[in-house]
Amino acid sequence: MATIDLSQTGGKRAAPRDWLRLSATFCFLSIAAGQLLFTAFILLFYYPPSLSGDFAAWNAKPLIKGFVPGDPGGNLFFAAHVLMAAVITFGGLVQLIPAIRGRWPAVHRWNGRLYLLSALVLALGGLWLTWARGTWLHWAGAVGISLDALLILLFGALAWRDARARRFAAHRRWTLRLFAVASAVWFMRVGYMAWGIAAGGAGIGTAMDGPFDIFLAFANSLLPLGVTELYLRTGARSKPAARSAVTALLATSALVILVGSAGAWLMMWRPYL
Repeated sequence: MATIDLSQTGGKRAAPRDWLRLSATFCFLSIAAGQLLFTAFILLFYYPPSLSGDFAAWNAKPLIKGFVPGDPGGNLFFAAHVLMAAVITFGGLVQLIPAIRGRWPAVHRWNGRLYLLSALVLALGGLWLTWARGTWLHWAGAVGISLDALLILLFGALAWRDARARRFAAHRRWTLRLFAVASAVWFMRVGYMAWGIAAGGAGIGTAMDGPFDIFLAFANSLLPLGVTELYLRTGARSKPAARSAVTALLATSALVILVGSAGAWLMMWRPYL
């Protein structure tokens, strides 16, 4: 998914362009650019106060529930949650690069184990922060986070099962699905910014209770998962119309991601660094 094969066959004629593959690569590179910006923000904003114990500095950025005086357990859990977020965001990108899998299989295996562990911790942590700490503003957000956490746990277990059984083709498919839902927190931010730029924030409520808020609470995981599923089911034997449609969908998604990522960096992350 993350490589482009422009090699020639027979030393004479160039191979036909695989637009689906190129579009998937473009989409992955767009995701990588946006997630690297997100990782940089986590490292620069959350890591210094979290590692130094200055948890109150989190509240310099608007949060539903960041640092809470008198809640040492919740504060430590939140710190662990944001620290692991950088690991899973960067690790997921590394895991999807075929060149790393081919040249350094040991790196791929150990990064994969760390990625699955991070996904497990973040999914369970997200459930705890939502329902035990009450980190939500609207029921749709709480239910959407819970659904995403359950999908992460399910896809992580299936990816691990197929890797253990050496069913690597199936393992890669489950890993892509896992990547889609494990990136929901990032997709949500990109979605908000892309929609804000395109529609001026229509449908966004002050307490995340507007029509778009409710839609995005579920779409931040289900929409990327749906696009991933269409890509996985559109192979070389698919009808040309189906391949063209998915190619266009991936290219459009990449452009939306680039716009949303740029907006998130300029308006949501950079001002707090």
